[in-house]
Amino acid sequence: MTEKPRIRLPKQAGKGEVVEIKTLIAHLMESGQRKDASGKLVPRKIINRFACAFNGKPVFECELEPAIAANPYLQFSVRVEESGVFTFNWTDDDGTVITAEERITVA
Repeated sequence: MTEKPRIRLPKQAGKGEVVEIKTLIAHLMESGQRKDASGKLVPRKIINRFACAFNGKPVFECELEPAIAANPYLQFSVRVEESGVFTFNWTDDDGTVITAEERITVA
């Protein structure tokens, strides 16, 4: 079960300011290399893609590989020119997408 993602970014910024965004998502990961009690491989289940958009425009995205932590932490910076909403999407191997939004006000 995936918990609500933790996102940290300022609620306000100046026009043209570069803001730092930190995200952490709790996720039950399976590497695809572990065997169950009957000796069968447990299917891989990782967060394999992350994307962030601001007011609908992509600002950061990355592909994640099996060596990623069970609870992926990502940190990146974005320059903001206007108030708006950041949309965050984490995609799992099974196609599940976890989405979160955070608003920022530019003064």
